[in-house]
Amino acid sequence: MNRRIVTLLAALAPIVVLGILGTVITVPYVALGPGPTFNTLGEVGGEEVVAIEGTEVDDTTGHLNMTTVAVRDDLNVFEAFGLWASGRQGIVPREEVYPPDKSKDEVKQENDADFQQSEDSAELAALHFLGKPVNLRIAKVGEDGPSQGLLREGDVLVSVDGKPVSTVGGVQEAVADVPPNTEVPIVIRRDGVETTVRVALGARPDDESKGYLGITPEEIPDVPFTIDFNLADVGGPSAGLMFTLAVIDKLSPGELNGGKFVAGTGTIDSDGDVGPIGGIKYKLIAAEEAGAETFLVPAKNCDEARQGAPDGLRLVKVENLDGAVDALEAIDTGADAPHC
Repeated sequence: MNRRIVTLLAALAPIVVLGILGTVITVPYVALGPGPTFNTLGEVGGEEVVAIEGTEVDDTTGHLNMTTVAVRDDLNVFEAFGLWASGRQGIVPREEVYPPDKSKDEVKQENDADFQQSEDSAELAALHFLGKPVNLRIAKVGEDGPSQGLLREGDVLVSVDGKPVSTVGGVQEAVADVPPNTEVPIVIRRDGVETTVRVALGARPDDESKGYLGITPEEIPDVPFTIDFNLADVGGPSAGLMFTLAVIDKLSPGELNGGKFVAGTGTIDSDGDVGPIGGIKYKLIAAEEAGAETFLVPAKNCDEARQGAPDGLRLVKVENLDGAVDALEAIDTGADAPHC
């Protein structure tokens, strides 16, 4: 063999080996990027994303899209570099998504549980907003807590210390500033009859200066219709806000979005408070590429959203459900809405 060819092959050998290794060796990182978006007013796989049965549903048009983040794992060196160089993906340590003490299945189960919770909270937040009846029922009474022997599982809470309560958060707020050993009146409905029970608050284990009742309340819709959310293979809590808006839009006259393309994200609790989420940069890209004109941003994500927002996508700051509905109404009428 020609000596020059031998010399060339010898010089190229390390490069060839590195190239082979680069396609085989995986890196301890995952790629985050724009995921699919789903119109909560539309259908997926022939089923309504938000299906309401048993009552009249208002006609809706346009979009209220929830957004997601796509995660790519088991990347080799070249894939990781290529995704990072694309500008549409972010590379983060794998342990930020898949903690080393949990399996992929365990992470998925947690994400599925968070998604289920977001559905439940979305339904309750929408019903509260619309003034529909929701029972606040005691699901559990702590065995050694201050309410043991006084309150019972199944009791419906009406007021706590003179304050009407309709949400779990409302119960917590009612006793938040009441010191331990203070006796407070609890109005309950038991077997259809309202009665008052007086409970001396105990000291919270995590803060002995504050009182607590030692009960676990739960909110149960008391409506003659059902609300089902039909999305599979989506996890996490960040769909809560958009699910809530879809329920409200379908159960009230008019169109929240004015028939336009609105996307967004954000957790929600039954009180209607909107919380921050992860991956806002990638959700903004996904929304803009899907055709969104407006994006509802949790207030605590605004700084990050401003830095990664595509040109032309209007960012609307949202702190709670009332604010989100007001902002959409303002946009529909051409008025100003809070922005990031």
